[in-house]
Amino acid sequence: MSVTPPLTLALVNDYDVVVQGLARMLEPFDTRVQIVELTASAPSRAPADIALYDTFATDLAFGPEVKAQHLVLYTVHTSPEFMSAARAGGADGVLSKALHSEELVGALERIRDGEILMVGGPQDAESRGTWPAKATGLTEREAEIIALITQGLRNDEIADALYLSKNTVKSYIRSAYRKINVESRSHAVLWGVDHGFAKRSSSSLTPELS
Repeated sequence: MSVTPPLTLALVNDYDVVVQGLARMLEPFDTRVQIVELTASAPSRAPADIALYDTFATDLAFGPEVKAQHLVLYTVHTSPEFMSAARAGGADGVLSKALHSEELVGALERIRDGEILMVGGPQDAESRGTWPAKATGLTEREAEIIALITQGLRNDEIADALYLSKNTVKSYIRSAYRKINVESRSHAVLWGVDHGFAKRSSSSLTPELS
């Protein structure tokens, strides 16, 4: 009887902490998932079944440069508008960060096997994995917005990038500012630089294959 080999996976995001956290989350499934590349601020170069693109604080103009057979977005952004745009941009899957690890792996296997899969989740569902300054108490949404502020985006640009209303962005900014104890945008930028929200220089790591 033939045995299906593990799916090969490239993990892509602009922040090292994000891809490393996602890799740790998938470690218990090493018989089903083989991670061939972790990429921060660089195109994915490794051939793989799937490039899993974590959308934390990234430009959501879909279609990062990858050599994988399938592009899958791993995201908190699961509105119907976002999913439609993702599909139109070439993604074969959109998977909510509300999924537990085993659910995520099962969904990736289904996409590897040819399904187009769009799996949303409650907008306020807890995200899995990690992100910059998670230990400070920022939610992923708040951290994402602080990251984009650190990158120099205006509120209207953040709203467009994250498929949120301007009022929602302002609400996240207020709650984030309270948690990090800043009162102005300039202080938020300085805080962001000091706490790992500046994008890393281009880096790509291909794990050793056992």
